[in-house]
Amino acid sequence: MKALVKTAPGFGHLEMMEYPDPKPGKDEVKIEVKFVGICGTDLHSYEGHYKNITPPVILGHEFSGQIVEVGENVTEFQIGDRVTSETTYYVCRQCPYCQTKDYNLCPHRKGLGTQQNGAFAKYVIAKKESLHKIPDELDYRSAAMTEPLACTYHAVEKANVRAGDVIVVIGPGPIGLLTAQVAKSRGAKVMIIGLTKDRIRLDKAKELGVDYAVDSQQEDAKELVHRLTDGCGADVVFECTGAAPAANQGLDLLRKKGIYVQVGIFPESFISFDMEKVIQKEIHVIGTRSQKPSDWEPSLALMNEGKVKAKDLVTHEFNIDQWDLAYQAIKNGEAIKVLLKPID
Repeated sequence: MKALVKTAPGFGHLEMMEYPDPKPGKDEVKIEVKFVGICGTDLHSYEGHYKNITPPVILGHEFSGQIVEVGENVTEFQIGDRVTSETTYYVCRQCPYCQTKDYNLCPHRKGLGTQQNGAFAKYVIAKKESLHKIPDELDYRSAAMTEPLACTYHAVEKANVRAGDVIVVIGPGPIGLLTAQVAKSRGAKVMIIGLTKDRIRLDKAKELGVDYAVDSQQEDAKELVHRLTDGCGADVVFECTGAAPAANQGLDLLRKKGIYVQVGIFPESFISFDMEKVIQKEIHVIGTRSQKPSDWEPSLALMNEGKVKAKDLVTHEFNIDQWDLAYQAIKNGEAIKVLLKPID
């Protein structure tokens, strides 16, 4: 099969290669990939910023497909089932985090598309424990976005967003737009903030029913937040860009005792962060990493019920051998969400 492989650390080193078709082991299935999304982590891996990767490895972890072969001991799934999969491939099952199924925090975890071959290929191998059946009414394109949606569901869960909360999402990329929709599904009033160059994405936010889509270079986001909250500030801020100025903007927009959630990944580990505001406003700072098993079925349900319109974020589709075109569409800002399709 043809696969898109990160062959070495550093910028680039992403090559189309011929790989042998994989075989499922015990408790595994072989999935024919229908669609696979390009995640920010894939971009960071390509650019050499993401260190939690072990080349050579096939990238890609946001996918949907159909089971074409099942391994020994697999009785819960059969050939022909439409599925998506969690990214977890291996965990130790011994640590305190595994005991609570917080697999995203297992120190020995191996994930699809980072330490284990992923879905930028015709076929991918997944563990039966990680599989989720796609509802009959849900299309493959939407289902390929279950993983990023589960990540945002995880973040919203951690912040305990409730009806009536005023929520600010900084960054109208795919993760920000999904976060905004999940928060809306809980009855919150949601503002999403971007820059002038994000006009396409801010317009999309309005189409999706987000209450306020703000270009912070043209509008005063803080004034609007204060107007909506009688001068108190937002209840929760989700920072989805991984940019230090946005992080500090988020702290400024929060009310006292508000909740700040870091969703975006920073290019550098250390940034300038206004701890004075954290202290003086008694802000609760929450980190959120990836997703865990309990986030998946609610995410599929949100899409199936039409409360999250994941497919509406897809602006571009390319074959996996058109990586350069896909990368440029993302980097120049014309794309919102890009899906790749395998080739024979």
